[in-house]
Amino acid sequence: MTTEAAPPQGSAGTSVASHTAEEFRSVQQSADFAELRTSHRSFAFPLTVAFIAWYLLYVLLSNYAGDFMGTKLFGNINVALALGVAQFATTFLIAWLYSRHAAARLDPKADAIKARMEAGA
Repeated sequence: MTTEAAPPQGSAGTSVASHTAEEFRSVQQSADFAELRTSHRSFAFPLTVAFIAWYLLYVLLSNYAGDFMGTKLFGNINVALALGVAQFATTFLIAWLYSRHAAARLDPKADAIKARMEAGA
């Protein structure tokens, strides 16, 4: 007894057309995909490098500038605590900025590429 495999299902339960590796390669080599990749990289890479540098600065200051990091700003709040909280704030800021960038620039391009591929263009 043989059984047929069910066709792949999309997120809404709709049938998803299967594509060949050649079709994916052709989309990957298209100008639209290159523009999408460039738009993502030109935003993500600089922010990633900047955040890693900011994090390493914090770690280096914590290790080698103890007197500076221990400087009281007000009450029991010192420079180390303020910079540590700023690390969290920076993380959330970057996530928010990326979300806005993706919604405005990446998602429309990706949706257009996906629609063309699903239409068989």
